[in-house]
Amino acid sequence: MAVEHPLSRRGLLAAGTGAFVAGEPAGAAVPGRARTSGADTVIPFHGPTQAGILTRRQPYAVLASFDLRPTVDRAGVRELLRRWTDATARLTRGAPLDAGAATGAGIDADVLRGAGPAALTVTFAFGAGLFAGVGSPPPAELRAIPAFPGDELDPAHGDGDLVLQLAADDPIVVTAALRALRRSAAGAARERWRMRGFASPDSRRNLMGQIDGTANPDAVADVLVPGAGAPAWLVGGSYLVLRRIRMLLDHWETLPREHREQVIGRRLSDGAPLTGGTEHTPADFDAAGPGGAPAIAANAHVRLGAPRFNAGATMLRRGWSYDDGPRADGTPDAGLLFLAWQRDPHRAFVPVQQRLARGDALSRYTVHEASGLYVAPSGCLPGEYLGQALLEG
Repeated sequence: MAVEHPLSRRGLLAAGTGAFVAGEPAGAAVPGRARTSGADTVIPFHGPTQAGILTRRQPYAVLASFDLRPTVDRAGVRELLRRWTDATARLTRGAPLDAGAATGAGIDADVLRGAGPAALTVTFAFGAGLFAGVGSPPPAELRAIPAFPGDELDPAHGDGDLVLQLAADDPIVVTAALRALRRSAAGAARERWRMRGFASPDSRRNLMGQIDGTANPDAVADVLVPGAGAPAWLVGGSYLVLRRIRMLLDHWETLPREHREQVIGRRLSDGAPLTGGTEHTPADFDAAGPGGAPAIAANAHVRLGAPRFNAGATMLRRGWSYDDGPRADGTPDAGLLFLAWQRDPHRAFVPVQQRLARGDALSRYTVHEASGLYVAPSGCLPGEYLGQALLEG
């Protein structure tokens, strides 16, 4: 099997200014074998930071939220996380779970025969409700995100006590892994909502035709919680903001190309800023266009979201497109599952989104329909389980 390690500090995409989410090249193939599906690729589960935060974006993902059963106490949460940790460690190295195993999750080995592990990662994060369930105070950074102008949030498809991000190079692997973990949670937690996403392994374009991932930070320090002043269970962890953003594609696709580029502030052809260069050329926000107006409009998405205009706020955008077919009115229910990882959401996501909600030209063509804030604990070593330092510290 080819082993693919998480990105290093320099492995994050170079900083710039752009729309939405990161994409990364596929991992190495097994020597002597053509890699077509990524079936042999293993991304290590154990480590100081959970896989799925700094690792490359796989083309298939499912996000699932769970609520604890009312009768589940601290001991019940410990047992659930032990089962989930054991099951995930096995699945991510390509070992199917057997019925009656210690995890309590049975899975037909034939489902995964020849398919996995396919670079499977499973990332766990806790909502505020979990801390209430185990009797521990949540970190201050987990306080509720404020409402933003234009939000049309459905509470049934947001929040939750625990959220799982499962991603892989094969959709069968993602589905099978979620079914195993869902079965393993029986009696302790029930699934609240589920969202499926996809991305091209060779292209970083979203459903609006824009190239994603240009703006991600180059420094791990912008993404992971540092050791200074943080509890042990959180060092190397990160805060996750998850938003389901529907794109008004029927309207967007009728706009002239020039207008769509002005809305974003980048060229459609190659993702370069409208001030010239290549995709990763820094945008010149001081440049003037014909007639003296700013070359990148005052309400362009890249200007309003840039660290320069948000006190240096940065976050790692990692998300997937979705297409759930037509809505009741016949318009497409499609858009972006937006994930932002950061060390403090109230210093990164919240001020940036407040600025975007007040004047972003792109907001006329999108609707935020679901939202959640979670904290991902640090990773774990063999013999440990995720969240152990929180529940036993």
